[in-house]
Amino acid sequence: MRRMLMENVDPAAVPQRKLSNGMIIPGIGMGTFGNDRYAPWEVADAVYGAIKAGYRLLDCAAAYGNERDIGQVLARVFAEGVVQRQELTVMTKLWNDMHGKGDVLVACAESLRDLKLDYVDVYMVHWPFPNYHAPGAVLTGRNPDAVPFSVEEYMSVWRQMERLVDMGLVRSLGMSNMTVTKLEQVLPLCRIRPVVLEVEINPTFQQPALFDYCMSHGILPVAYSPMGSPCRPERDTEEGDVVTFEMPELKEIAETHGCHPASVCVKWAVQRGHVPIPFSVYEKEYVENLRCTTEDFLTEEEMDTLKRADRNARLIKGKVFLWEEAESWRDIWDGEDERNNCKTTEA
Repeated sequence: MRRMLMENVDPAAVPQRKLSNGMIIPGIGMGTFGNDRYAPWEVADAVYGAIKAGYRLLDCAAAYGNERDIGQVLARVFAEGVVQRQELTVMTKLWNDMHGKGDVLVACAESLRDLKLDYVDVYMVHWPFPNYHAPGAVLTGRNPDAVPFSVEEYMSVWRQMERLVDMGLVRSLGMSNMTVTKLEQVLPLCRIRPVVLEVEINPTFQQPALFDYCMSHGILPVAYSPMGSPCRPERDTEEGDVVTFEMPELKEIAETHGCHPASVCVKWAVQRGHVPIPFSVYEKEYVENLRCTTEDFLTEEEMDTLKRADRNARLIKGKVFLWEEAESWRDIWDGEDERNNCKTTEA
């Protein structure tokens, strides 16, 4: 009943983005990672509400453990006429334990079965190595066979990804959790290039070098943790982590607009040009995340203020994926955070 009281958002009013292969996708999506805090049915219920509210982009992943529940929701909204399949962009991801020869097709087929779809719009490689962990894992649950990034291993996976496009199971390909260093090594080897790159981006961690590299190479950045992930798993927290919502610049702009700092994060992302994929199980929050992209835009001065407020503070560190010889989680990111920090200091 409460959901019926919420005013939906016209999907046509939401900003759109054109991918390098000509596909048009919404400029904001609904994430589906429950941060190990929400049951699959809770996430699926939020997805149902989000689609009815006007969302037309969903970001899924096999590792989230809720594709089967989301598939039931998709079947329901199609049957109810809420949305047609071609109006919905569904992205999902290959998990790290399915990088072997022949595994990619199996993994994609399982996601298609669970999501009850004939194809997915974008299929991504979730992480650039076969290191994996069980759902809800703590740092002591690392995979003992973890290894560093290998161009050869990654391209073996990518060749299988390209085959999915050839088979019509996937419309477009994407990458995730990559760095400029890694992209420079693999992009020249790709027969089918990625159209999106999903990485952490928010006002306190803007990744300007990676953002600019992607935009100049026809790759649209998709931002997870667009609000700084205040509910991220404990394995990714450290003492002294930046709290995005406590940024003075963000709070001041939010006060000016009479909104929550979360809305400013979303507005900033959409106006900057990347695609945020916030998640919430609360209807008021996910509807407002969508609505704020259609009204009361940030000024150029406010956008510049937020640009200068970048703290270069990564929150999703990936420590659970570390291999034995790694010195710290920064090795996963090729030391690019440190180089960004030097540039920020010089500026």
